[in-house]
Amino acid sequence: MPASKLIPSALNSLTRDGWLLFLTRFVRLFAYGSLSVILVFYLVSLGLTTAQTGLLLTLTLAGDIVVSLYLTTRADRIGRRRMLIAGAILMAAAGLAFASTRNFLFLIIAGTIGVISPSGHEVGPFLSIEQAALSHVVTARARTEVFAWYTLAGSLATALGALCGGTITQTLQKGTMTPVESYRAVVLSYAALGIVLALLFTRLSSLAEVSPAPEGPASPPTVATAFGVTRSRHVVLKLSSLFALDSFAGGFVVQSFAAYWFYLRFGVRPAALGAIFFWANVFAGISALLASRLASQIGLIRTMVVTHLPSNVLLILVPLMPNLKLAVLVLLVRFSISQMDVPARQSYTMAVVSAEERSAAGGITGVARTTGAAISPLFAGFLFAKPSLINIPFFIAGALKILYDLLLYRSFRKLHPPEEH
Repeated sequence: MPASKLIPSALNSLTRDGWLLFLTRFVRLFAYGSLSVILVFYLVSLGLTTAQTGLLLTLTLAGDIVVSLYLTTRADRIGRRRMLIAGAILMAAAGLAFASTRNFLFLIIAGTIGVISPSGHEVGPFLSIEQAALSHVVTARARTEVFAWYTLAGSLATALGALCGGTITQTLQKGTMTPVESYRAVVLSYAALGIVLALLFTRLSSLAEVSPAPEGPASPPTVATAFGVTRSRHVVLKLSSLFALDSFAGGFVVQSFAAYWFYLRFGVRPAALGAIFFWANVFAGISALLASRLASQIGLIRTMVVTHLPSNVLLILVPLMPNLKLAVLVLLVRFSISQMDVPARQSYTMAVVSAEERSAAGGITGVARTTGAAISPLFAGFLFAKPSLINIPFFIAGALKILYDLLLYRSFRKLHPPEEH
């Protein structure tokens, strides 16, 4: 059978640059996944309290806001490849810094300036710029399916990273390494993968760049033009505010804290946690493939809402389970539908903004998500510091995410992307 028959039709049109962006996504999310399982364990083993850890993760994500906003809003003008390489270098630098010091102030500085993912999900400028580039090389009707496979690649990478991160630390601890040394080995591998990522980005061709929009009459600079959006600013502002709410909710149960919750509640060790989140991310990635089929039937906005709502109800149910098996089962069922809104959300954002503003729009909405996610770990850290309150983050996250779904549908049910007209 020809190789082209084995490749999904939506991916047949991908250029060399498109496949390279799939590879960079895989490498990056593998690094994020491996770090997320052990990050809280590592910071606590360094001597930080859970409250300090929550503060550090908040400041880490807050710093990412500034870095991402600067790089993504300039990517279409200065060069996408340059901004991606810069982000990869910051990722490697943050990993090296975290592995080299236990000083709380130095960790804050490294986390704020560098790129660290405590959740196992995308941070930094990468996602927005890569999606803008992908949107140029596929048709509008194939875009959602390509993004679904792109999401699957990331989910599988996160899953494998989580499995490897947990397994490596367990194996090293059975030898001569102390727990903190085993966690540090994973942090160092994170830095190494950042270097690999920078090298891969150097292989992108000029075809990944966007042609500048025709210049119109000169006009005074505004906040919108400074951030790279003009015609799309109203849509971007509304989407950003809603995405910030969703991420603020999700920040209460980022993968690092969720893994730590299983340890506090049921005594689950890192190796077992790696296996749990391996399957969770595998199911999440597979669910993303169903999004394109569902979106073709009911539309992108409805797909985002009808798949996200039940996953948030399941999130609330996780801490209500009386034993580990049921808690893991509910978590896995939740993950099996939790990512169906992701390719739909990404495709919708790219569809309803101007082509020459896609990197900026993706960057601004991405920064809004990071902003929301940056605030909540601070509160989650204080809640996890008290054994009687460790279930509360799940309840807060689920309730706020349900509110997001309802507001999203109300605000955008009448704004359809071009391919749905």
